[in-house]
Amino acid sequence: MSEQASASRRSAFIYDGNTKDARLMGVEYIISARLYQTLPPEEKKLWHSHDYEVKSGTLIAPSLPQAANHALIARIANTYGKTWHTDRDKTLPLRIPALMMGFTADGQLDNRLLADHDKRFDIDSRKIRASRADIVTQPVLPGANAWQRGEVIQLKRVSGGGEHAHGHTHFRPAEQLSKPQS
Repeated sequence: MSEQASASRRSAFIYDGNTKDARLMGVEYIISARLYQTLPPEEKKLWHSHDYEVKSGTLIAPSLPQAANHALIARIANTYGKTWHTDRDKTLPLRIPALMMGFTADGQLDNRLLADHDKRFDIDSRKIRASRADIVTQPVLPGANAWQRGEVIQLKRVSGGGEHAHGHTHFRPAEQLSKPQS
């Protein structure tokens, strides 16, 4: 992958904490605004903006020193994420993965959850919010945060093989298995 491509696309593993026994909960694909703009409209609905999470002080990298954390978070401020939570059971990765969206405004995150978040990570989100006032964010691009417009998109169990039964997987040629020769 080229340096420019890797700067436009990143991945983040999502854990349920920052201790040695933390469990992997999912993965987030993170792309630049430039790359987001190239997506088809239906795909854009699956992505959320990061500007509020950054400016609010709720998005953190708990193991980093404050200066490194601030620099990392500033690079994420104008990006877009597609987050799949795969382990919501806490014992095994059961059930269908869920597409998660980010908070986009004050009042969406229950204050009790925010207090628990701050306590578990020994932080003060209000102070972090104030320290991020210098981070510049751009307006959210059209199509992102579809859940705010009532377009909640989730996977569901279906009968039959779906697109796979017909060979229409949308995989690129390099990702497809070659057919055995008869």
